[in-house]
Amino acid sequence: MNTFLLGATAFLALVCAVLIFVILKRRSGSRLLLHVKQEAEVHMNRAKEDAEKIRREASLEAKEKYLNLKTDFEKQTRERRRKFNDHERRLVQKEENLERKFQNLERKEKEFVHKEHRLSSRDQELVEKEQKVQALNNRVMEELERIAGLTQEEAKKELQNRIEDQAKLEAVQIVRRIEEEAREQGSAKARDIISMAIQRSAAEHVVETTVSVVDLPSDDMKGRIIGREGRNIRALELATGVDIIVDDTPEAVILSSFDPIRREMARLAIEKLVMDGRIHPARIEEVVETVKQELEQKIKQEGENAVLDLRVQNIHPELIKLLGKLKYRTSYGQNVLQHSKEVASLCALMARELGADVNVSLRAGLLHDVGKAVDREVEGTHTELSVSLSKKYGESEAVCQAIASHHRDIDFPSVEAVLVQSADTLSAARPGARRELLETYIKRLEKLEEVANSYEGVAKAFALQAGREIRIIVESKKISDDQATLAAKDIAQKIKEEMDYPGQIKVTVIREMRAVEYAR
Repeated sequence: MNTFLLGATAFLALVCAVLIFVILKRRSGSRLLLHVKQEAEVHMNRAKEDAEKIRREASLEAKEKYLNLKTDFEKQTRERRRKFNDHERRLVQKEENLERKFQNLERKEKEFVHKEHRLSSRDQELVEKEQKVQALNNRVMEELERIAGLTQEEAKKELQNRIEDQAKLEAVQIVRRIEEEAREQGSAKARDIISMAIQRSAAEHVVETTVSVVDLPSDDMKGRIIGREGRNIRALELATGVDIIVDDTPEAVILSSFDPIRREMARLAIEKLVMDGRIHPARIEEVVETVKQELEQKIKQEGENAVLDLRVQNIHPELIKLLGKLKYRTSYGQNVLQHSKEVASLCALMARELGADVNVSLRAGLLHDVGKAVDREVEGTHTELSVSLSKKYGESEAVCQAIASHHRDIDFPSVEAVLVQSADTLSAARPGARRELLETYIKRLEKLEEVANSYEGVAKAFALQAGREIRIIVESKKISDDQATLAAKDIAQKIKEEMDYPGQIKVTVIREMRAVEYAR
């Protein structure tokens, strides 16, 4: 029983404790809720105050912007109104000016009509007077023609002929005087410069032909070169493009070709085969290919040596190769590379003496015949090819123009161009520089005398100094002293147009007056 009471008491105590705990929990939640509501009211009040403050600031800012925009608009309106007033004032002024101009035009138009009327009457008077003057002039001309026995056209023509003859004679006299003065002043200087340049230029010239001779150690080698049934010699000719002539010449074979590079390649190949001793078609092709590569390297080396000897800088590698090819190219028996080096040296020496551009003269002199390296492969004259190659590989316009005029295909554009032409002539005309066949030489002399004898008034003509001078004797009754000077110029021009010749030809016209009388 006591146990039951104690359990019941404990249970009641527990229930009371739980009830008390629940009651206390509810009271504390009510106080927390009340506290939260109070804080929310505080935050709401603050938010309302901040919102009111922001609204007032935004309202003030909007009013300020409105005032600013209103001020700007009023300012722009005043400015536009002012401009409009200015335009209106100018338009009014222009209208007034146009009105005044219109009035002036009306006044001038009236004056012009009045003047035109007066001018028409004057024109009529002038026409009448002109008719009278023309009639009087016709009567005077008729009277003059009657007195002179010539028509007006005949008189004009005769007068023109007389004036033309007189002008020619006076021009010849002036030209002769100028030439004498220039000759006196420039001849000595030019002679000194040219002689000094030639003396300082000591280039060697190799005279080449269209054949080359290859020495053999013995005549037995000829049979080995020919080979069984001619196989070796056919393989050599096919590989090199050269005709190989095996004749009775002791211990030698002859190579014939118009291409000197092929001849040189064949010569070197035969020498290598002879030294090697193994001569058969396969070995021939191998040796020819090797020699071809060595020759290309040698050609390049020759070009580089020429450039180094002359101290020319910045030459394109392709131009250097072409210069090397000129080592194996001849012109009238003159080696073209040696000729080009000599021309370049002469150009540089004369340019230095005259104060001209030495670099342009040197480059133009060296490259003036570079087109001859490809003239067998490409259409065109060697001058055109030289100019084209120089332009292609970056040479200056001054150098190209000097090259273009070295055979007077165009007018000389500069002093350097004249020097290139002069140096080219000096190098070609130097005794021994070129070979010339006797037949060609005789034909040139005959042509020279024929051109001189074709001129009216020439009695005799003689070609002297191996065709470098032509002396002409004219008839004194037909040609005067002044006309003799004109005849020399005309004959020199005709020779220049009709003949090809190295160097220059001196034309000397001789007029002699003889008076003969006998005392009996």
